[in-house]
Amino acid sequence: MKSILYSDPLAPLLIRNELFSLLPAHISRLTVVCIGSNRINGDSLGPFVGTLLENAYPDHLTVIGTLRQPVDATNIRRVSEQLQNEHGAYVVAIDSIVGPQPFVHTIAIRPGALSPGTALGKSLPPVGDISVMGVMMEDTDDVSALPYTNLHIVYQMAKVIAVGLSLTVRQRYGYESSTPLVA
Repeated sequence: MKSILYSDPLAPLLIRNELFSLLPAHISRLTVVCIGSNRINGDSLGPFVGTLLENAYPDHLTVIGTLRQPVDATNIRRVSEQLQNEHGAYVVAIDSIVGPQPFVHTIAIRPGALSPGTALGKSLPPVGDISVMGVMMEDTDDVSALPYTNLHIVYQMAKVIAVGLSLTVRQRYGYESSTPLVA
């Protein structure tokens, strides 16, 4: 699993490189599922990324989950079923997670689905062909502190992930370098 410090000036390029290496050659369209709540700072990473990417690259990128319409515990089962019915959908899932201290404020990228809600003891369906996870706080911390996570860090991390995804789409599908990275 690749771990990238969100504040690294090269973070968007590192994200692009990692995603690019994980994407199969035959994928003509990406679906990005941005998981999280718009009511809990530490769980809002996904909706922020979705909002930043919402109108970018409509021919090659479908975004599900924004600050206006989040994908959270109340609707993730329906979204998961919807994705299973879309043949050929290749899903990049984005969520905030808790992790060991050395990884706090890093972005972890790995092949395979992520399991949303595990830090809160929830059993929700796994989502994604590739997982992009922002480590918001230490897993030994009391998760009741999630609402008080520094929103500036969440937003900065979301911007880095959104730009990394934009660079991936732009390079993969041959967009001009003058195309805006995020909406």
